[in-house]
Amino acid sequence: MGIYINKGNGLFRQARNSEYIDKSALIAVVNQTLLTEKRYTCVTRSRRFGKSMAAKMLAAYYDNTCESRSLFADLQIAQHPTFEEHLNKYPVIYLDLSAFAIELGKRDIVNRIMKALPQDQGAPL
Repeated sequence: MGIYINKGNGLFRQARNSEYIDKSALIAVVNQTLLTEKRYTCVTRSRRFGKSMAAKMLAAYYDNTCESRSLFADLQIAQHPTFEEHLNKYPVIYLDLSAFAIELGKRDIVNRIMKALPQDQGAPL
């Protein structure tokens, strides 16, 4: 699996094996914006309120290199009409900027990403 591209559903699978509160309704909201002018989504919350968990969930749902149906079968999104339509259908780039900030001290994050992405996908940008 890639470092940033198509990481699969392992991170969300780990979360489901722990205490997990269903927030999969967020997926239905994002599904409404796909392929529209509003397709860019920013998930914001206060510190320590689940942004990373939401990102892991979204990545597992959309990532086209894995099968995630069983991870979502008992969650709210499985009852939504768009569930099957978008499940595991798209390439996903997953960036955890907090890891960059810790490693680089909040400097040169963009340059680091630009260098790493071509290596991750095996081709120059």
